[in-house]
Amino acid sequence: MKKIFSLLMAALMVATTLAGCGSKSSGAASTGSGSTSSSVSAFKLGGTAPLTGPAAIYGTAAKNGATIAVDEINAMGGDIQFELKYEDDTHDAEKAVNAYNALKDWGMQLSLGSVTSKPCEATSALNYQDRIFALTPSASSTAVTKGKDNVFQMCFMDPNQGSASAQYIADKKLGTKIAVIWKNDDVYSKGIHDTFVSKAGDLGLSVVSDTTFADGNDTDFSVQLSDAQKAGADLVFLPIYYQPASLIFAQASSTGYAPKWFGVDGMDGILTMDGFDKSLAEGVMLLTPFSADATDAKTTAFVKAYKDKYGEVPNQFAADAYDCVYAYKQALENAKATPDMDAKTLCDLMIQQFTTMTFDGLTGTGMTWDKNGQVSKSPKGMVIKDGAYVGLD
Repeated sequence: MKKIFSLLMAALMVATTLAGCGSKSSGAASTGSGSTSSSVSAFKLGGTAPLTGPAAIYGTAAKNGATIAVDEINAMGGDIQFELKYEDDTHDAEKAVNAYNALKDWGMQLSLGSVTSKPCEATSALNYQDRIFALTPSASSTAVTKGKDNVFQMCFMDPNQGSASAQYIADKKLGTKIAVIWKNDDVYSKGIHDTFVSKAGDLGLSVVSDTTFADGNDTDFSVQLSDAQKAGADLVFLPIYYQPASLIFAQASSTGYAPKWFGVDGMDGILTMDGFDKSLAEGVMLLTPFSADATDAKTTAFVKAYKDKYGEVPNQFAADAYDCVYAYKQALENAKATPDMDAKTLCDLMIQQFTTMTFDGLTGTGMTWDKNGQVSKSPKGMVIKDGAYVGLD
């Protein structure tokens, strides 16, 4: 009896050992919103984004662009592999902090920051505190990177968008009397507005109307439009997101006011907005780092991949996030980094790489970053024509 018992125990130990070996050999798969499966030898890359709510067009595009890049890189089978995970922050700073903490608990080693500025101001402070390097695709506020040596941007900073827009309008002689309609409780809008007005003055552009709005009074723009029209503005500059812009276009059309319209990267997304009449945006101009109608091989391949996977044309938020992942790949390869390194070690390596390397991507060639995390690249002028973006230059 004792012998039989010993044999049974031995058999049980063998079975347990085999089961344990089987579990170790299986690849790890990430879970959660926007996750991409990878092996246990992958870098954990996380980001927060508005995947639901009024700003979801931005967050979904960024997540989609990053996902395509991760899928491509993982399919190459090289030393650099990623496991990608996004958490929904609904464009809310408090929820973004909770989303960041969930990613930290998951084991995030590298960060894509947050997609929109106010949430990213909150999460970038945690990136700095925790020494987790962040490269945000599209949070453009100066406060995102200020005082944080490990938070970098793939997008133009707000002041750069404002001054570049004024310069472009002056160089192309697009208008002589300018009206500005902006959102005074939004750091993104205020940052662009302030530098635009300052640069416009330097260039001799006349800002004849400067009106604003805030949450709670962002559905009726009759006062702002009337002020612009009475002042004789032949161009209206809109440093705002596409949702209020769509209402401005509709209300201007209903009154017969038809100035030239000029926006910034927050306008990108209006053509995919549910229920929006695209004809209202005909002729709208904006500066963006990405043109989906470009004919270079890299852009055409990305646009095809995006259309095949998601059924629509990618915007600049998707392209910036795609570039973020490939910039990480280049930096990790240059640094000879390995996935077993902790976040702090990787943070130090990424700071060294991003302040010294040059990167060619969809949204610019010869891109460099300064020690403050600001990217150097050239914007492209775009115009909406027949319901699509077309290059102005």
